[in-house]
Amino acid sequence: MPIALKRVYEKPTRADGTRVLVDRLWPRGISKSEAALHAWLRELAPSDELRQWFHKRPEGWPAFRKRYLKELNNTDSADALDELYRLAKKRKKLTLLFAAKDEQHNNAVVLKDLLEGMRKPPTGTGPGAAGKARQPKVMKMRR
Repeated sequence: MPIALKRVYEKPTRADGTRVLVDRLWPRGISKSEAALHAWLRELAPSDELRQWFHKRPEGWPAFRKRYLKELNNTDSADALDELYRLAKKRKKLTLLFAAKDEQHNNAVVLKDLLEGMRKPPTGTGPGAAGKARQPKVMKMRR
């Protein structure tokens, strides 16, 4: 099932398939009819704190991505994430909509990666995390 990314300000087309807005805030200057949404999953958006942090530090994409995946494990996001997976499985084509100007570095990109792998975000509680927890950290002494 193809998953596309598109700025919400671009004109909707039939090729978009199911259109899902994944931003917390409604995009400025666009009406609901112009957006032509099938769903608005605002709970999937990064927290205001994380969004503002990344806006000030666009070079921090890897850190943003990691922190955002961690946020997706919150119970607030769980129902919306389940809905997104359900839409992805049910539809022939899904388009994730976002308002950000940076088309390569935004939360929709992270969500697309998750959907293409059709897996939940890492929890940090799997076998790899358990192995790390068992290994004591050794401090090196300077002489």
